[in-house]
Amino acid sequence: AVVSTQSGHYGRDEMQRLSNRILSSGNDRALVQAFSEIRLMANRLHASQAIVDRANTLFKNMTDTKALRGRSTEANCAACLYIACNQEGATRTFKEICAVCTVSKKQIGKSFKLILRALNTSVEIIKTGDFMSRFCSNLELEHKAQIIATAVARQAVDLDIVAGKVPVTVAAAAIYFTCLAMDIDKSAKEIGDVAGVAETTIKQTFRAMYPSRDKLFPPDFVPKVSLDSITGTK
Repeated sequence: AVVSTQSGHYGRDEMQRLSNRILSSGNDRALVQAFSEIRLMANRLHASQAIVDRANTLFKNMTDTKALRGRSTEANCAACLYIACNQEGATRTFKEICAVCTVSKKQIGKSFKLILRALNTSVEIIKTGDFMSRFCSNLELEHKAQIIATAVARQAVDLDIVAGKVPVTVAAAAIYFTCLAMDIDKSAKEIGDVAGVAETTIKQTFRAMYPSRDKLFPPDFVPKVSLDSITGTK
């Protein structure tokens, strides 16, 4: 989800002023520690300075509300970074955030929900297309496959075939279906490892899509494997 926040950033200048103070306050020390933690995670993600500044701002706002008191600082920092990435158009999954820290997806998710509630934010739904380019690139798929998979995912959503499925799962299943149709040697497990989705979940979502196969692919798409003969066992 993408959330709106207050304007302005708690960026490099503000952090430097905090760091240069005597830090007699425990709150000040905690902020500097948190900003350093956010910077470390962001570097591992190769995130931009704009993302770091936005995550810092979120964390400072949350500190002021005291809503995250008693929760893991690292989980709070990770949740702020997750939100900041999405707001800056560099969408990341919880799995990708988990990979650059030592806390669990569950812990990050709890902090994320607390932030939404405490800041009274509006929430926009992340779309399947937010993940498609990165997943296809990591899988070393040709651009045509990305275009087809994006169309399949969009149609599946528009036709209400995948109601209740999270966007990252729909994206992974659409890639899987596309690879089967284009005879590209990528298993559900390989796709799942990249997307952070269980192999069984991808196949279940594929099976939900399959009865509508004739409606999912673009009209000019010519599959290398007959859609009617695809089994989804790979």
